[in-house]
Amino acid sequence: EVYHLEKVAICGDPCARHNLGVIEYFNGRPDRATKHFIIAAKLGYDNSMKMVKEGFKNGLVSKEDFAATLRAHQAAVDATKTAQREEAEAGRRVM
Repeated sequence: EVYHLEKVAICGDPCARHNLGVIEYFNGRPDRATKHFIIAAKLGYDNSMKMVKEGFKNGLVSKEDFAATLRAHQAAVDATKTAQREEAEAGRRVM
């Protein structure tokens, strides 16, 4: 399973990258997990951004890395926003 996650993560899938971070964390390698979370967060993955924030609070992520990741995350999220997506989201909230 990890082999396939690695292959998909290399292709740029943020969810796979996040999941690799979770696996690394539970295998006792929080430093490697943090690197995976930072990459996924920079791709716009919200759950990874939350993990990077926790890493910053716990001293695993430097202030500079946290700031750079936050900027990249926001840029990735902004790049995916379109009027059509905003309308669809507003329609889902009404339901």
